Amino acid sequence: MNFKRTINFSIWCDFIERDFLEHEFKTLIETKTIHGATSNPAIFEQSISSSDAYTQQIMMLQANDGKRIYEELAITDIKRAADLLSELHENNSDDGFISIEVDPTLCDDAMGTIEEGARLFAACGSSNVMIKIPATNAGYVAMENLTAMGINVNATLIFTPTQALECAKALNNGILKSKKEVKAVVSVFVSRFDRELDDTLKLKNLEPFRAGIVNATKCYYEVNSVENSSIRTLFASTGVKGDAVEASYYIKHLIYPNSINTAPLSTIKEYIKGDEFLKSNLLSKDECDEYFTKLLVNGIDLNSTGEKLLNEGLEAFKVSFAQMLKKLKR
Repeated sequence: MNFKRTINFSIWCDFIERDFLEHEFKTLIETKTIHGATSNPAIFEQSISSSDAYTQQIMMLQANDGKRIYEELAITDIKRAADLLSELHENNSDDGFISIEVDPTLCDDAMGTIEEGARLFAACGSSNVMIKIPATNAGYVAMENLTAMGINVNATLIFTPTQALECAKALNNGILKSKKEVKAVVSVFVSRFDRELDDTLKLKNLEPFRAGIVNATKCYYEVNSVENSSIRTLFASTGVKGDAVEASYYIKHLIYPNSINTAPLSTIKEYIKGDEFLKSNLLSKDECDEYFTKLLVNGIDLNSTGEKLLNEGLEAFKVSFAQMLKKLKR
């Protein structure tokens, strides 16, 4: 798998849980299977709800409100993950990051996002932490301000090339203003496009499991257009539902130079079972545009679909966050 380092391609693990950090996570780092990790409110909600590892700390924090309890739990895990990834980060400043997301209810509040992002970064206390910010109009403002402050940013919930470009421009502006070494990623969601569109595509005799890859590739070109090597495209939402395609489909088709794939643990395990690790065929810009036009002729607008998926994603994170805060107060 050495070729992946020559093209600066990395695999990050889209999962975090306290017991996992102390056991399997260490092995994945030591074997150079993963080069970083990501989290989000939905992942923390699942981990905290299903693991006994958090019980004692939750009981000790019951005098606090739900959000304070959540932050204490999350920051504890983020600090530990950052520590475990620190050597990797020291050897390669592009990798070894762990992300923590701001309160999803702040998605339309630029100042609130900036304040919370700065507070969380300081509380985590590690240079290899990224603050995750959704790609909304308020988010673009926050991304630029936080990177200008020297804070690494993971721009998330990107579904359209327009979002990808706006994130890249905001991050580039902030990085150029900063006097520190700052890294950023633009997280493009992939598989949700196919889950949304595949039934419609089949009815129109169009190829399924294609829209997500093409849309993600077009977003990749938009990110690269700012020509800042400190900003990488991160392909997210790369797990496969069902068995219509192989579990590692969205990794194998998106191995591009200067990019990252953050995948569920099960997807990563399926990927490394294979004995061939090849650079993916990179679609040209013209091929991407031709595909967008082909779908539009058939009544499918990928940009409109992306906007719908963004709204659904924002709402889903808000719901997960609210459910988690409610569960934490016992």
